[in-house]
Amino acid sequence: MHEHWGLFLAEGIILLLLGLAAIALPAFAGIAVTVVLGYVFAIAGIVGLISTFRARRTPGFGWSLLSAIAALLAGGLLLWHPLQGLVTLTIVLTAFFIADGIFMIILALSHRRQLSGKWEWIMINGLIDLLLAFIVLSGMPGTLVWVLGLLVGIDMLFGGASLVVLAFEARKQSIP
Repeated sequence: MHEHWGLFLAEGIILLLLGLAAIALPAFAGIAVTVVLGYVFAIAGIVGLISTFRARRTPGFGWSLLSAIAALLAGGLLLWHPLQGLVTLTIVLTAFFIADGIFMIILALSHRRQLSGKWEWIMINGLIDLLLAFIVLSGMPGTLVWVLGLLVGIDMLFGGASLVVLAFEARKQSIP
């Protein structure tokens, strides 16, 4: 890692800048995420179709074909209507926050004896998930446009910061 600390630093700085940009322009960042996911699904669908037809005599051909078509359709829909895709992705993310929040709270409560002194962190995670879902739901429909971009920006900001710290620590290490 010592040899490549500069690469980690550069990646961290780029992620920091992209994260700040996404936080500053969350609606644009949300659309960008939607378009990128559209391309990912479309490419996955095309690759899936090619590999499925090349191996059409293998078991599960029909299911593989349906999976590839579903990916291609999902990608096409996200690319054809990115704003509607952004709304859908935000609703799915909110549903995830609700489900994950409930599951984390149940997990924390069921493990509070085994995780003495640590279960509270799991509980806090669940409560934060529910708080995020509440924020999104209470601000609808306005939050549908900006929340996905904001969350991606925050994630990139923290990811970039952690890479910058890692880079400086790697720089300090001596070469064995």
